[in-house]
Amino acid sequence: MRYLVRSLKYFICFAIFFTAVLLALILFGAADWDMNSLFREGTDALWKIAVLFALVAAVYPKVGFARRELGLEEGKTAERDVISGYMKQLGYVPETDAADNMTFRQARTSGRLARMFEDRITFSFFPSGKTVIEGLRKDVVRIAGGLEFKINRESESNA
Repeated sequence: MRYLVRSLKYFICFAIFFTAVLLALILFGAADWDMNSLFREGTDALWKIAVLFALVAAVYPKVGFARRELGLEEGKTAERDVISGYMKQLGYVPETDAADNMTFRQARTSGRLARMFEDRITFSFFPSGKTVIEGLRKDVVRIAGGLEFKINRESESNA
């Protein structure tokens, strides 16, 4: 269900962006108001564009979101207070804090809007000591890399 909602959000976002670009071209005089002059096939091209947007929107949630295990050195674990402090530095606020997971959201509305309110980052903790991060791929990669560096470096400086 979450995948479908994300796909619909991206389809709507693509349609709004496309409409905004067309309106800008028309308002600046680079294009005509007539649909037949905007597109080779006129209004018949609109359904083809919509199908293209639907295909991209159907695939993007699979590509744009990721799960990644923190790559920590042997014997090191991700502590909740280190994660909370790091996420606060990046502009995230805690949403939930349960025994087996923590979730964070963007603090700024502009950051949430830029991610179409799909800004949730989830940390899942497993009894084996591994920690898995879920969310937008670019955020997961950035956060995981920063946390791995921070946790591995702190333990080296304490040794």
